[in-house]
Amino acid sequence: MGAEIRNLIWNMSQANPLWGAPRIHGELLKLGIEVAQSTVAKYLRRPRKPPSQTWRTFLTNHMEQMASIDFFVVPTATFRILFVFVVLSHARRRVLHFQVTEHPSQEWTMQQIREAFPWDHAGRYLLRDRGATYGGDWLAMTKGIGMEEVITAPRSPWQNPYVERLIGSIRHECLDHIIVWNERSLRRTLQSYFAYYQRSRTHLALGKDAPESRVVEKPERGRVVAIPQVGGLHHRYQRQAA
Repeated sequence: MGAEIRNLIWNMSQANPLWGAPRIHGELLKLGIEVAQSTVAKYLRRPRKPPSQTWRTFLTNHMEQMASIDFFVVPTATFRILFVFVVLSHARRRVLHFQVTEHPSQEWTMQQIREAFPWDHAGRYLLRDRGATYGGDWLAMTKGIGMEEVITAPRSPWQNPYVERLIGSIRHECLDHIIVWNERSLRRTLQSYFAYYQRSRTHLALGKDAPESRVVEKPERGRVVAIPQVGGLHHRYQRQAA
């Protein structure tokens, strides 16, 4: 195909943005230009639409305004099943709230959200799965505190990566190494772990800092000492003057 015909196809396309290859092909036929419609389509110069943002990009772009919630189960030594509800802020990976129950009703879960976001401290987006607990009055409650819900696809825990990673850390770094007797013991253990998680544990995503930022202690401040955390499962290292 000559340059003149290619330019004509391009000019038709630019002048008539609603025309596709079949319409332009028809016009060319009427002008006595015998080309295949597939050839016309090949030389159309449509402006490319920017790709829609990926899920990861969405989470990254709204990190400062987003929190996620989830449940996970913990069996006790007496074969009871306890449910742990966690609320995680994406910005600094801070655990805003957690609670333990044997019966996670909708009313109970709504109360946990109210405690996690008192007054006007709610973020813009709340990321959650499609659990049956979130129904009925739940949507009205989240709208009432000014949050827009972002709901993951069915059976897609990867779409809620930050809270899933938190739950994995809780299991791997804490619960897999202890015996849980009842709600009280689990709550006490999680309080200890979250204190460590917030104030001491370094996070790769935070540039090896903790959610509650730790200052860098220079060697001149003294010798290094180890401070047991979570019953000795972990330690915090800091400098202490001699």
